[in-house]
Amino acid sequence: MAGSLKDQLLKAGLVNRQQVKKVEHEKRKSKDAGKAGTAAGTDAARRAQAEKAERDRELNRKRQEEAERKANAAAIKQLIEANRLDKGEGDIPYNFTDGSRISRIYVTPEIHAQLVKGTLCLARLGPRHELVRPDVAEKIRARDPSRVIMPAAAEPETPAADDPYAAYQVPDDLIW
Repeated sequence: MAGSLKDQLLKAGLVNRQQVKKVEHEKRKSKDAGKAGTAAGTDAARRAQAEKAERDRELNRKRQEEAERKANAAAIKQLIEANRLDKGEGDIPYNFTDGSRISRIYVTPEIHAQLVKGTLCLARLGPRHELVRPDVAEKIRARDPSRVIMPAAAEPETPAADDPYAAYQVPDDLIW
């Protein structure tokens, strides 16, 4: 049973030559129509491919930014945990502002004096605040400024000329 299906159907008498020519003609027509439609189809396909590539680039950029943010947070956490100083079992409160919130930690008198002078800094580690040296605080500040609380440097204030209380000095260690 060699030969094409067309030849086999003709020999068996199931189809005639006119039906075979009609099928071949329709096949050729559909092939030509497919070629003509591909020019418009390729433009749409190229646009769709370009849009998909743009979406993929945007998604990759967002993923990369998220990965960088996580790596930055992990580096800050490691810096704080590796360089934190012991607050001690102090009973002297040190008040500071963390954003718009006033917070308080209890420290020893020596650490309180260092915080007031500005020789120690505070860094936020989750809900807690840890003591760190100023050089470590600068490294943390370079990565995320909102995680470091630098005490205000004690600058001597010059009283105004018409201040009636200019003769009265307020002590630095006044706790109220």
